[in-house]
Amino acid sequence: MLAYNRLPSSGHSTPSPPASPRRSPRYRPGRGKPGRFTPAGPPARANLAHRLAWLLLSVLLRRQGIFLFAPLIYISGMLLYMGTVSFDVVPIIKHRPAPGSVYRSPQVYAKLKPEMDADNSSADAISTIWKSYKGGEWKPCVKKSSGGLPESNGYISVEANGGLNQQRTSICNAVALAGYLNATLVIPSFHYHSIWKDPSKFGDIYDEEYFISTLHNDVRVVNKIPEYMMERFDHNMSNVYNFRVKAWSPIQYYKDEVLPKLLEEKVIRISPFANRLSFDAPSAVQRLRCLANYEALRFSSSILTLGETLVARMKERSANHGGKYISVHLRFEEDMVAFSCCVFDGGEQEKEDMKEARERGWKGKFTKPGRIIRPGAIRINGKCPLTPLEVGLMLRGMGFDKNTYIYLASGKIYNAEKTMTPLLEMFPNLQTKEMLASEEELAPFKNYSSRMAAIDYTVCLHSEVFVTTQGGNFPHFLMGHRRYLFGGHSKTIKPDKRKLAILFDNPNIGWKSFKRHLLNMRSHSDSKGYELKRPNDSTYTFPCPDCMCRVNKSEAK
Repeated sequence: MLAYNRLPSSGHSTPSPPASPRRSPRYRPGRGKPGRFTPAGPPARANLAHRLAWLLLSVLLRRQGIFLFAPLIYISGMLLYMGTVSFDVVPIIKHRPAPGSVYRSPQVYAKLKPEMDADNSSADAISTIWKSYKGGEWKPCVKKSSGGLPESNGYISVEANGGLNQQRTSICNAVALAGYLNATLVIPSFHYHSIWKDPSKFGDIYDEEYFISTLHNDVRVVNKIPEYMMERFDHNMSNVYNFRVKAWSPIQYYKDEVLPKLLEEKVIRISPFANRLSFDAPSAVQRLRCLANYEALRFSSSILTLGETLVARMKERSANHGGKYISVHLRFEEDMVAFSCCVFDGGEQEKEDMKEARERGWKGKFTKPGRIIRPGAIRINGKCPLTPLEVGLMLRGMGFDKNTYIYLASGKIYNAEKTMTPLLEMFPNLQTKEMLASEEELAPFKNYSSRMAAIDYTVCLHSEVFVTTQGGNFPHFLMGHRRYLFGGHSKTIKPDKRKLAILFDNPNIGWKSFKRHLLNMRSHSDSKGYELKRPNDSTYTFPCPDCMCRVNKSEAK
């Protein structure tokens, strides 16, 4: 076979077999017909297989010891001659996919469902979940200034880009920057994004008057730049000098580069501004971030009213659990599934849907020459968004029973008719804002993604348990805000998705083993509830110790 594979295939004729050895015991020149093992040569019309057999036999006969293998050679030659073995057939070796690389959650669910439904071994988790939680260890301690402000160095206008919470980052960073440079901040404008498609202004989402009044002793905030100053720029903001700042720039950059221009021009722009200020900043900058995020930013009265109404309705429905409910931030919208490049169980239809969504939202990004997408590796690394089925399996494994009330914060779920069915089977008391509120109540918000997200934010903020499934600004801000409200503990389940990928890829796992792994994961989330901010961590996720103070033990009692 090896000799065959090395034959030239460029059109040259097959080389003739070499002559037999001169001193072969089976060959005597000039003594009649060839011996048994050395035929005179292949037939003139022999095909390639025949010639190969002849070549192999001739080469092997060069050594006397080869006769030990004569029977094997004879049988191989006969098989080749009769056509039983074909070189056109190449065996394919199938490799088993790496553990965690394939979406097998539906099979796991089918296997575990009978035992899961029959499990009455323990009390519902919602009453015992935060075992290590002891309220009162930390308390908010953001100090407000009481004195007046010096004369302003000029006006700073920023453009906040992204969704609700990325815009929130921009706002808080802008407050901190304006205070540090002793500048007057113009109420941030919001960039209209092709994906979010929300034209909302600052006052549509936040209480603008409350924002300005809360900061009045620390940072000057105005609705617009005075007309007499805009005359220099023909009343056109595009004529104002704009800084293009690198992401995570240190505060020293603003002092060295931005402040001189501010003093010269008196009006400057920074666009875009999301994530343009490093989290490793002096305490004075961090204090202003805390003040803006936790004290000054309050949702507009219409959003706050509906949000608090839905919180009350969730508590009323979960009265049999002491008014405690779980909130889950589920990221399984079409754009998220497409962006993740993960493969689920939707077959060709899913493949086409995702291809169209990627091209629609990120034209050319995923089809660049040389770009290789490996869905299996993405799943193993815990980067795939959890499906509704996987969320249900995870929570049931963590001890939350079928009667638990869940508030689901999400956009439009991809293929919801199919994907939501198992989650509703496991948790029939699941609620969304569309289920809790009437059409009339939701009408003013329905076509505005950021306002709808603000309602979700409010209901999630006051839940007993918050579950994050995919990361992003929404859960990061919520974790920090919950720490600020709940004595420093985030009361958040943040699953290890690498471990989940392994568990969900094992259709043979038993319920007891599955549940043991999930209870350990839940316990880990509890132990991580209290975390202090490290230098480059977000102040908005880790408010301790910049925004909160440790309470003395005697005081806590």
